[in-house]
Amino acid sequence: MNKENVLFVVVGLLAGLIIGFMGANYLNKNAVPPGAVAANPLGLPQDHPQFPGQPGQVPAASMQEVQAAIEAADKDPNNFDAQVKAGELHYQIQQFDNAIKYYTQANKVKPDDYPVIVNLGNASFDASKFEEAEKWYARALELKPDDVSVRTDMGLTYIFRQPPDYDRAVADFTKSLEIDPKHPQTLQNLVVAYTKKGDVPNANATLARLEQADPGNQAIPKLKEEIGKAGQAAPGVAQ
Repeated sequence: MNKENVLFVVVGLLAGLIIGFMGANYLNKNAVPPGAVAANPLGLPQDHPQFPGQPGQVPAASMQEVQAAIEAADKDPNNFDAQVKAGELHYQIQQFDNAIKYYTQANKVKPDDYPVIVNLGNASFDASKFEEAEKWYARALELKPDDVSVRTDMGLTYIFRQPPDYDRAVADFTKSLEIDPKHPQTLQNLVVAYTKKGDVPNANATLARLEQADPGNQAIPKLKEEIGKAGQAAPGVAQ
């Protein structure tokens, strides 16, 4: 996956702002980057999770290819590569529940395969199964506790679930920043979490860190705007 500069996307948080960074450092050959074959009109990075209703385009995989992969996987449930292939192709056509099915079988064959574990988190996230996504990201972190991106992705599950748990999100983003203090995507998400909490001072302090780490970040003006709105909604809060 290419890690591009992250832009913001409208998804109904922070009056339409959430900055995300999905998919972790799993550049492994078997990993499928979320949104790899989806249209990208919102300026998301290749590895950002899709959201319900996000426009897609004709998938790279033909239905014949998908059907052949399904038949191969169903014929030999213990064939790890076949299960992964079926999972990948279902992900490409945005059939996330089926992707989860085949990735789960692959995980049974090789329980410690890191890309499959992360892909299970990604597919669960895209299926809006945020608690399940959290479980898989947590498992991935048992294997690679210093994976900043996976920990940040796990923090996102707390922002998107209902009800949100912004304190848990802040905790995970903070841990990510202990590993990489200048990680732009984590800083962005931490600003969002603090702003949603109404914690204007910490939101501003984190935004200042983001401006220093990534001064050209295109999300900064919107983040400032939303922090200002949060401050107006809570008179007397220091900004």
